[in-house]
Amino acid sequence: MSSESSSSTDSPRGAYFQKKDYQPASALPGFADARKALPRPILDGNRGWLEMYWRCWELAFQHLRQPEAESGLVSDYLDAAFNGNVFQWDTIFMIMFARYGHRAFPAVQSLDNFYARQHASGFICREIRRDGSDFYFRGPRDAVNPPLFSWAEAESFRTTGDKSRFASVLPPLEKYVAWLNTESDPDHYDDQPDWVDKGRQSAGSVHRLYWNTPLGCGMDNAPRGGNGWVDMSCQMVIQYNDLATICEELGMSEKAAGFRQEATAISERINRWCWNAEDGFYYDVRNDGSQVRVKTSGGFWPLLAGITSSEQAERLVAHLKDETRFWRPFVFPTLAADEPDYTENGGYWLGAVWAPTNYAIIKGLERCGYGDFAAETATRYLDGMEAVFRDTGTVWENYAPEIPFRPGDPAMKDFVGWTGIGPIALVIENILGLHCDGVNRRLEWTIRRSDRHGIDNLQLGTATVSVIAEARDSVHSPLAVTAVSTAEFTLVMMVNGQRIEQTLPPGVTSLSV
Repeated sequence: MSSESSSSTDSPRGAYFQKKDYQPASALPGFADARKALPRPILDGNRGWLEMYWRCWELAFQHLRQPEAESGLVSDYLDAAFNGNVFQWDTIFMIMFARYGHRAFPAVQSLDNFYARQHASGFICREIRRDGSDFYFRGPRDAVNPPLFSWAEAESFRTTGDKSRFASVLPPLEKYVAWLNTESDPDHYDDQPDWVDKGRQSAGSVHRLYWNTPLGCGMDNAPRGGNGWVDMSCQMVIQYNDLATICEELGMSEKAAGFRQEATAISERINRWCWNAEDGFYYDVRNDGSQVRVKTSGGFWPLLAGITSSEQAERLVAHLKDETRFWRPFVFPTLAADEPDYTENGGYWLGAVWAPTNYAIIKGLERCGYGDFAAETATRYLDGMEAVFRDTGTVWENYAPEIPFRPGDPAMKDFVGWTGIGPIALVIENILGLHCDGVNRRLEWTIRRSDRHGIDNLQLGTATVSVIAEARDSVHSPLAVTAVSTAEFTLVMMVNGQRIEQTLPPGVTSLSV
């Protein structure tokens, strides 16, 4: 992230979003009151991780904001607290942990402010001042962030079961993806007076993929190049698929099918042009289709987009497990350790370890069937975070990938911000192994631990659920579980390759495996 100033506006703004005015309902919640509504993890074997968990929530509630008068912002929001501006992809990734506190504060409404400041063409600026004006660090070329609004909306829905936003957010999201899908010339973008009408599909290229810039993609100083970017193109696939999900929930099956077709077509182009069978890696490409052979964390987005074959996924995982590249003491560096620009102190995006890219990789591993490795990765990541937390008493914007464990250079402290993803989302999803389907009141629990562990006060759609596994001698010993719920729900437990599914009534249920 960076901060300099410039602004540009056109009229009308926010025409596609039905919410036009800010109407405060009450004072913003404080952490002390909100804590009663938050899920309470139980991890007897890793109590230090729980200290980070609660510290991240405390910082998050300190960073809630109300819109300034006359700003055109329409909702209270969770702020990255990096500077005085509101950041797009920071907000999206903060929702990945904050959705677990939806009852205390519905963080997904933070996205409203971007929809409310959308340009008539569909363009949404990556960074907005608190007065509602756009902010351009260098110029329009850098003004587009990863297009993941629909991902955040869909993931919030899957966790909470609340789809009440879908009808109002679909029009601005449709207009945004239509704008992104228009052609532009990345080499002359800032020189075009009508740039606000031109999206991010690469004009005149053989591949017709999508381009961004290091600053725009969020990896500010990474050694990137070309005009067909792996991560940006995969994010378009994710966006189209999640738009399809939104449409399916709204009963728009024909429109959903069209979005899925677009996702499939982009996926095929990514695999044709970006995959390098010799290296087993996805690279950015130039206008003529030649590859920019630099290994960054951007090359792993195909896992999360779900576009890899089993062989391609295996090759990517091999890179992640390679100690000379990405399997460093503090995982995962955003630039492979065998690249010439790799920096042991992090160098911002020249090897630093960042929450958003780690989360994308770990969720991609899960999607492709590497759940155990995803849990191992989350453990290594959290161990590194805890070591720094013990030394400094806080969490950081990014971390250095090497021993001794330390913050990256540079890095901001007290950064929640997206760093809450590790101690909150990864603890719930990959350490405890819990995956919420709030839509169907269904909780899937992969049990890998032998200590007493579980979670209390977890929102599962319209139910509040607690599940606790008692301590045992080993992961192969008999297992005792207590489940408590305010409503009927389905519990699916995966234990040592055994799958146990039961519909549990309200109240207390004791289970043994």
